[in-house]
Amino acid sequence: MFKHVLIPTDGTTLSQKTVGAGIELAKSLGARVTGFYAAEEYPVPPFGEYVPPDLLSPEEFRANEEVRARKILDVVEAAAKEASVVCDTKYEFGFAPWEAIVRAAKQNGCDLIFMASHGRRGLASILLGSETNRVLTHSTVPVLVYRSPKPAR
Repeated sequence: MFKHVLIPTDGTTLSQKTVGAGIELAKSLGARVTGFYAAEEYPVPPFGEYVPPDLLSPEEFRANEEVRARKILDVVEAAAKEASVVCDTKYEFGFAPWEAIVRAAKQNGCDLIFMASHGRRGLASILLGSETNRVLTHSTVPVLVYRSPKPAR
């Protein structure tokens, strides 16, 4: 059925649970996975002429984001290796994570996107995350949205 699953992650707790569930699904299907991180592009400072002295340069910001991406994707690689699932990892810089996710699925030949219902910017239990909603709207491949089960009361 599905042979190549894209698993976008942002390092949040829900995202980490999603990685585990996505890898389990891939294993049950005999599929491979690509872990993906949409790295933030350097934000344009809203200060006009004034630049605070503690503001990172674009180069420092990018280097920090690359380190963050590698750490987050190392977790995906380790989980896939433990489950004996073939895994590749990618990251891309941009301002719109949903666009990067849709593009990554296409560029990597993925036939399923398995992603968390919410990310860093989500409203945890109220609405479907805006990035997830945009991926659902614009993706040309199926999207499986993972919502972590709530503990029983």
